[in-house]
Amino acid sequence: MLRLSDRWVWDCWLADTGSEFHLFFLQAPRSLGDQLARHWSATVGHAVSTDLHEWRDMGTVLEAGPAGSFEDMAPWTGSVIEHDGTWHMFYTGTRRTDEGVEQRVALATSVDLANWTRHPANPVIELDPRWYERVGFDAWRDPWIVRDPDGDGFHALITARARRGADDARGVIGHAWSADLLSWEVRPPLSEPGEFGHLEVPQAEIVDGTPVLLFSVASDRFSAGRRARVPAEEAGTYIAVGRSLLGPWDIAGAQRIQLPDVYAARIVQDRTGAWQVIGFRDGSARDAFAGEIIDPVPLRDLGLP
Repeated sequence: MLRLSDRWVWDCWLADTGSEFHLFFLQAPRSLGDQLARHWSATVGHAVSTDLHEWRDMGTVLEAGPAGSFEDMAPWTGSVIEHDGTWHMFYTGTRRTDEGVEQRVALATSVDLANWTRHPANPVIELDPRWYERVGFDAWRDPWIVRDPDGDGFHALITARARRGADDARGVIGHAWSADLLSWEVRPPLSEPGEFGHLEVPQAEIVDGTPVLLFSVASDRFSAGRRARVPAEEAGTYIAVGRSLLGPWDIAGAQRIQLPDVYAARIVQDRTGAWQVIGFRDGSARDAFAGEIIDPVPLRDLGLP
């Protein structure tokens, strides 16, 4: 696993060079004492592995932006994609004046996955109120970037909230499109509201020929309708089957990945081509935040689609 003696680690995302796996993750000092304070002190850490088990800590690659900027509080969850020899990290920018209420998607680039430069036109993707709710704790975060299945540019899947539906059920997968990863057009959601308040840390992949969507749900983000239908559901990462990388997905039929205390899980192919699940262990069932990333668990062993 990845456990750092001086830092909590939580949400993560990966890049695969073919010879090494590069893990990026949110981190904050354990010396804060209160684990809830970590969100406002987060930076992005970096670790490297050849086997997804043994990790070499490479230090911090991204911190808060300049004072007064839209990202002067902390960077939050993102994803990495390579294009034309350059790695692009899309991440969530938050600022101190509103304690992260208004979230924006920013971009940093790198040629070596170790040294990152913020894009001068940040933020690159902002919430569009035509389709997405802007009230209270805005949801416009956790960007996951996929190449268009038909070769038409790139799509961003974003944790968002629709403008319609019951307040506890407006969580949707937000959507933006780009031809070049630099200029983005925000589009209507890729999913319908109705099940959850937020669908956090989305990831879309083709697993053994089947398009799937992963997303995470906190304990207070289940809609009343969902709770009535499945009263025993717990916080964690869910997986839904879809028709394509861009949906539609069977959100109502999504199943929870049965890994105790694990949140914001990701799936990644190992060197054999098998899909593995990793994520951070929060220890919520024991009321003690672990702040560590688990060893990979084979997706096939979890009995999921």
